[in-house]
Amino acid sequence: MPETTLADLAHEVRSKNAGPFWVTMELFMRDADGYRLAADLVDERMIARLYRLEEHTIRIFRIPSLNVVKISFPRPVSQGSLRDRDVHAGQHHVPLARVPVAVHRGDVA
Repeated sequence: MPETTLADLAHEVRSKNAGPFWVTMELFMRDADGYRLAADLVDERMIARLYRLEEHTIRIFRIPSLNVVKISFPRPVSQGSLRDRDVHAGQHHVPLARVPVAVHRGDVA
């Protein structure tokens, strides 16, 4: 049986530029149970390991009224620079979306 991922529990997982020097990723969870699971799982340490960042540079915003977890961090290179491989930061969300989550019977499906 395949592992359940954050993407499986989300309505949408996306990333985008937050100006030329920052990336923002958003987890739009389907319901409050999925939101609680994501809000507990996603922290600065996990994002730092996943994206090879310094923990202190990461900002996480948990918005329970919208079932959204928002993550922002400095871009590894500025938007449009010679070494920029994703000008719109549209692919940064993929590693986050693939994070496996433990779902127990009676929890989120």
